[in-house]
Amino acid sequence: MRLTTLRRDGETQAGRVADGEVVLLPYRDVGELLASGADWRERAAEPTSPSVPLAEADFAPLTPHPEKIICVGVNYASHIAEVGLPTPEHLTIFAKYSRSLIGAYDDIVLPPQSRAVDWEVELGVVIGSPVRHADAEEALAAVAGYTIVNDVSMRDWQLRTSQFLQGKTFEASTPVGPFLVTPDEVDHARALDMTCAVDDTVMQKAGTDELLFPVGEIIAYVSSIITLVPGDLIATGTPAGIGAARKPPVFLAAGQTLRTAISGLGEQANRCVAG
Repeated sequence: MRLTTLRRDGETQAGRVADGEVVLLPYRDVGELLASGADWRERAAEPTSPSVPLAEADFAPLTPHPEKIICVGVNYASHIAEVGLPTPEHLTIFAKYSRSLIGAYDDIVLPPQSRAVDWEVELGVVIGSPVRHADAEEALAAVAGYTIVNDVSMRDWQLRTSQFLQGKTFEASTPVGPFLVTPDEVDHARALDMTCAVDDTVMQKAGTDELLFPVGEIIAYVSSIITLVPGDLIATGTPAGIGAARKPPVFLAAGQTLRTAISGLGEQANRCVAG
């Protein structure tokens, strides 16, 4: 199953993607659908009307208002090597706020206060049922589906202090979506190809099978700290190829388009505009 959240008439609405159409569901967004009960899959599969052509869809952030956005850092050996950090013994985690989220085809407004806006393709995980003190198997059972996240980062703000949230959660900077794809369609995203390109130049290319801490371990670890609830979003980390690690560094500029794709999950295309 493939779900999405669209903008319609100044509001948002969840939908199920099927046969080139988005079948509209009676929920404001995918997060509200997931929170509607353990039978959300059955609810999402019910025949409803109307529908809109997929080609005309205006994609909102997949889960516009998650209770939590958990991000994982330094989770690919290639990225650890390019930034010169030791291999972590434990997960590196930080948070974002929902105001940072944008849709899969929305513009990225480059903030005037940053001169170092960078890209990070990441596998996104959306939680479908409450999970606390889980082992890895129980953790995977709590996954509603997978999506694409680009953890667009303002490096000059991120590196101001040892606590780098301030460079990670600028308002309207993080594309999420366009789809939630259920685990059965992508084998729990165990081996999906990932790319991130600026215009036509591929900057990052890797596979989700390169994660140091895989999805089940990530969810289990976080669930030992706090309860994860339906609609929560986890970004699992980025591979090598970030702009800040290049010599000389390369960052996003107005007029460029950031293109992010994960096989089986779709793609994003976000035009960069001056703020």
